Amino acid sequence: MNWLRLAQAAKSIGFGGIDLTVRQGGHVPPERAAEDLPKAVAAIREEGLDVPMITTEITSADDPAARTILTIAAKHSIPFFKPGYYKYKMVNVRRELEEAAGQFRGLVGLGKQYGVQAGHHNHEEYMGAPVWDVASVIDTLDPKWAGFYFDPRHAVAEGGVGGWKIATNLVMPRLKMVAAKDFRWEKAETGWAARNCPLGEGMVDWKYFVTALAAGGFQGPISLHLEYDVAGKTSPAKEENILAALGRNDNKSVGENSCAWRL
Repeated sequence: MNWLRLAQAAKSIGFGGIDLTVRQGGHVPPERAAEDLPKAVAAIREEGLDVPMITTEITSADDPAARTILTIAAKHSIPFFKPGYYKYKMVNVRRELEEAAGQFRGLVGLGKQYGVQAGHHNHEEYMGAPVWDVASVIDTLDPKWAGFYFDPRHAVAEGGVGGWKIATNLVMPRLKMVAAKDFRWEKAETGWAARNCPLGEGMVDWKYFVTALAAGGFQGPISLHLEYDVAGKTSPAKEENILAALGRNDNKSVGENSCAWRL
């Protein structure tokens, strides 16, 4: 889907903006950021939508694409960016956390230099999966430039009954962005598996979470992720079904904040 079509589709559903993916396989490949990211932003804004954040694979200030992407984001008034992931090797987690923290600090410093805020996304198997680990890093950084991109789907999968609620409270004072998606546990041949599903059909207690967002005064972007299978054997048919699914999810509003669409 090209950028104009993307913007038109998002607008027709009722979204306020686009969470642009600037990574391999995304809306804009990193190596083409200098040329294509400004064009993508312009196409989206021509439709009256915002670009409140970009999703990247950047994990270090030394990444050749880091300065280019953040320079363009700042030039086009994109306030937030999601860095890439730091995977635990499960050899020495404390040491691995220290190494990842050093890279993240450098990246936050680069974001500060250009005026773009970093939101760390919690995801299974990576730094931030239990939230407490990355909180020990983020707490040492300037709250203006470093915070959380909180994903209740992953927090519930990792945190069970009460751990995710503790994590929600923990991130709230420094919450930059929210990822909206859901999942449910299903029995598979090899055991229980987490399967992504439409909002409200899974394990996330959205009433609790939205109440927490309101109580915390959250004002940042909410990015809706459609990561479950959608029917369609041809590209046009699948696109039509994706738009319908997004419309159903958007109607299950998770708040009054600017809601962005990310594929």
